[in-house]
Amino acid sequence: MQIDTPTTPVSLEGTPTSASQWLSVVAVAMSAFAFVTAEFLPVGLLPQIAHDLGVSTGVAGLMVTTPGVMAAISAPMLIVSAGRMDRRYVFLLLTAVLLIANVLCAIAPGFAVMLTGRALLGAALGGFWTLATAAAPRLVQGRDAAKATATILTGVTCATVIGVPLGTFIASFSSWRLAFAATAGLVALALVAQALLVPSLPSASALRLADFRKLLGRSHTRLSMLMVALVFGAHFSTYTYIAPLLEHDFSLNAMTLLLLGFGLIGFFSNALTSTVISDHLKKSVATMVLLLLAALSSMLLLEHSPVGETVGMLLWGIAFGALPLCFSVWIQRDTTDLPEAGSAMFVSVIQVAIAAGSAVGGTIVDRAGVHADFLLGLGLALLGLVTLQRLAASRQPAKAASLDCACDASLD
Repeated sequence: MQIDTPTTPVSLEGTPTSASQWLSVVAVAMSAFAFVTAEFLPVGLLPQIAHDLGVSTGVAGLMVTTPGVMAAISAPMLIVSAGRMDRRYVFLLLTAVLLIANVLCAIAPGFAVMLTGRALLGAALGGFWTLATAAAPRLVQGRDAAKATATILTGVTCATVIGVPLGTFIASFSSWRLAFAATAGLVALALVAQALLVPSLPSASALRLADFRKLLGRSHTRLSMLMVALVFGAHFSTYTYIAPLLEHDFSLNAMTLLLLGFGLIGFFSNALTSTVISDHLKKSVATMVLLLLAALSSMLLLEHSPVGETVGMLLWGIAFGALPLCFSVWIQRDTTDLPEAGSAMFVSVIQVAIAAGSAVGGTIVDRAGVHADFLLGLGLALLGLVTLQRLAASRQPAKAASLDCACDASLD
């Protein structure tokens, strides 16, 4: 069975990207901001939502697990089922589903309805990320493809800087329901921006389902996906339950500022890493995984020390601010011959890691406490580092074009 997927149009090297083209990239970045804000909004609100809806903290963590499961399923399925449908309309449809999901969460009378809304969010999320990374080069001239991709990924970082802390701030003076309602308003703005600014993106080439099996048949690609799963699992098994850990030592307002600092330093980490990643990909990945290990260790060793936990959160922000970019570039270089299939698999692996990490973490939090959960995260991060070492020692994948034409296509 074959389906059509987008391809990057050929453009003249000397032709500049127009203002309208850049505005279309900004519109997709706004949607990325809205999606990530909605996805991780419960992280800072977990205790309040759990209390109001009458569930334990671990069970409330299903608000992060459920979207992850749904996104992992929808990422490969949507690229198959979309067929020849104009990608612009797919973007609009997925963002509309996100809007409905947030409204449903805001008015949820019980936890079952809340999970229904979160499931809808996940279904839209997987498809959005698969198409967003593939569409980025099509929105601009060829020489600006890397900048377009980086701009869309900046929406993720900005959501961490502004979106999630803003939700916690709103809840501090009102309620978590208003935080979801405000996020729905943000999604509505993104939907309008897409409708006005994103051009037609017709499907132009065919992708075979056998291409997914081809990628999975490569040992280097399997190891790369495993590395991504372990590191993202380490992050989300712990970050999902950061509020229960910090609430013992910080007020809700102070926690909001700490989450803001986490996101803000991550924003600058992302920007700085983007300047060196083309020439030093393996070193960039290794550095960020080591910083994640240092951050989780600090949270364990300096527990109940406000200064120690603040330092740990800032180190964590530096690491996670750059890791999505690092892994995105890694997978793109590892799957240059099958970029859409690689993108779908990458999104699925991340969402499985989010779902599994938050679910297992929730079980551990309920049965053994947050401290034990952070030990799990530390172990997963160590395994991720070991996998990176194996990848570094293995044969490099075939050379191919990297994100921009000027840099080497090898992983380092």
